Amino acid sequence: MKTSVIRKSLRKIHRQIVNVLNPFVSPILNRFYHWIESIRFGITKPQALAYRTIGERTARFLPLFRDVDENLRKSGIMTSFKAYVSLCILTTLFASVFTLILVPLISISILHFSFYSSILFGVGISLLVGASIVIGFYVYPLYRADNLKRTLEDGLPFTTGYMEILARAGVPPYRIFRSLAQVDAPLAVSREARVITRDVELFGFDVVSALEVASKRSPSEKFKELLEGFIATAHSGGNLANYLRARSRQYMKLNRIALRKFSDNLGVLSEFYVTMLVAGPLILVVMLGVMAMLGGNWSGLFNSHLMLYLLTYLGIPVGSIIFLIILDAVSPRR
Repeated sequence: MKTSVIRKSLRKIHRQIVNVLNPFVSPILNRFYHWIESIRFGITKPQALAYRTIGERTARFLPLFRDVDENLRKSGIMTSFKAYVSLCILTTLFASVFTLILVPLISISILHFSFYSSILFGVGISLLVGASIVIGFYVYPLYRADNLKRTLEDGLPFTTGYMEILARAGVPPYRIFRSLAQVDAPLAVSREARVITRDVELFGFDVVSALEVASKRSPSEKFKELLEGFIATAHSGGNLANYLRARSRQYMKLNRIALRKFSDNLGVLSEFYVTMLVAGPLILVVMLGVMAMLGGNWSGLFNSHLMLYLLTYLGIPVGSIIFLIILDAVSPRR
């Protein structure tokens, strides 16, 4: 008898709790299920999901990323400014919270740190992870814009030569860029020409307006000067073939100079790699190994075994990745 009364009272309390929480919890659950289904079927992209989640709350952070807006347009990333900032903030929050939970658990269970040291270590690592993600989102459009710039400039000598042939054959300016857009080779200039063709055919721009928009959007000063000179020559009734021929010769000379500089820089980078990532880690590994055998162990984070692990599994890989990024940044595309 008492059991049935307790069950009835518990069911009544459960119904009351459900009735109170249902107006608050139900919309959140419905939205969560909708996001999961959208992601599973490929309907929602990460940046769109982030914008739906916190897009309205990111207005106060937009001034901190004001340089990113221009870099996004120059990099060719097809993402709106607000959606990109929303994705940055949401990714930073998730990664920081996950690191703040995971690092103390690993520090206590595996490294046997004290509870207070583990919490401080977790907070420091989570702040470092959050700052790294924000810096990565800030730098990524710059990297893409610089990559597009170098790809454009490396192909300019051949592009201007191709355009010169078409101009000498009497092809009008719009048809020149339409022909560039239809080139099968994966050239960055072909992508820019496709955007110019889209502006003319789909958005109703005239050729001069489309070229002006492309010159303002381009991350390459050389390509911008080429388009502006193309516009001025077409406006003044000059000879486009002679103009493109002069530009092609100029870009060929600049490419030769850039290749000589790259060969000199490559020698300096090779010496830097041998010193910092071959000889340096080898000396540190031998020194830490000798200290561990002689019993010269420190406590806490300065334990010689821990320093050896960090150097082997974190320092050398991260240093190699940074070196590869630097090498990619200074090397020509072709």
